[in-house]
Amino acid sequence: MTEHHKPERLLVTGGAGFIGCNFIHYWLDQHPHDHVVALDALTYAGNLASLEDARSRDNFHLVHGDICDTELVERLLRDHRIDTLVHFAAESHVDRSIHGPDAFIETNIVGTHSLLKAAKQVWLDDPGTATADHRFHHVSTDEVYGSLEPGDPAFAETTPYAPNSPYSASKAASDHLVRAYHHTYGLNVVTSNCSNNYGPYQFPEKLIPLVIINILHGKPLPIYGDGMNIRDWLYVDDHARGIELCIQQGQVGETYNIGGNEERTNIDIVRTLCTLLDARFQADASLAARFPDAPPANGQASDSLITYVKDRPGHDRRYAIDATKTEQTLGYQPVETFERGMEKTLDWYLANEPWWQAILSGEYTQWLEKHYA
Repeated sequence: MTEHHKPERLLVTGGAGFIGCNFIHYWLDQHPHDHVVALDALTYAGNLASLEDARSRDNFHLVHGDICDTELVERLLRDHRIDTLVHFAAESHVDRSIHGPDAFIETNIVGTHSLLKAAKQVWLDDPGTATADHRFHHVSTDEVYGSLEPGDPAFAETTPYAPNSPYSASKAASDHLVRAYHHTYGLNVVTSNCSNNYGPYQFPEKLIPLVIINILHGKPLPIYGDGMNIRDWLYVDDHARGIELCIQQGQVGETYNIGGNEERTNIDIVRTLCTLLDARFQADASLAARFPDAPPANGQASDSLITYVKDRPGHDRRYAIDATKTEQTLGYQPVETFERGMEKTLDWYLANEPWWQAILSGEYTQWLEKHYA
């Protein structure tokens, strides 16, 4: 099935999370007349403040709920006449999966299956709502493919799965469930596997915002092992653009890799941010007053905070995405260079201190527990 799909009414799971909220902003900017519903459990990484602009629009609706609630998902699909489900909701932090894998199994596997059951019921089984013009787009990760050695070719869509962490294993399982619902039941699914995303609204536990905020507070910059682990970095708007192409032009049942063509070692990422922040402090004297504990506020280099720590268990050495299929069949190309994307990300965190300070202080969590318990 290769005909193009024109979404008009979307359900976005995990819409208050990092990639989900950026996708929603992108989609509403590009398709201002479409109806978008965000479903989010509003756990620690889901942030209502990330959707503040979208929530002022008449064609956007936020629902606080769990993807494991199949009846709720069915009701949303019916009530909002959804034709496209974009599935971002996931537990995604590898360190958390090592210390507490149960949540990853529940959300990433059971939750995905719950969505698939709801989609099958509404789009295939119920005569009153069944429609051939539907899409279930599943957002996955390059980590399902395992780890690469320095000279190995990048991950292609045909690379055998070899997940090494509870997180990547749970995502691999969800990928297989999505595939099975297409081949067994005929659900119109498309899957995309992306490389490491970065950009605005990313929760401070992830590498890039963690480094930025730790420098501003004068805290150590922990580097696992020798810091030479390699990732392909993808600016989040480029990811949204790739998903848009997959939804509109992707062949049902197919998988598409979305990458940034920007392989960097972890230590290179950290040193790049150190250099950029040092330059920002030198150009803007007000930063020293706002962040007096940052090394450049006291005439020191930010990289003086770099601290090497014991490597984490099962740490994959290298990920790299081969997006040739997506480029050739869908016309995908990342727009942001690594250098420009990093500068835009850093400037966003400097300009949006209240957003991340509320997270770090616990104020947002306390408010969330009070209003959305």
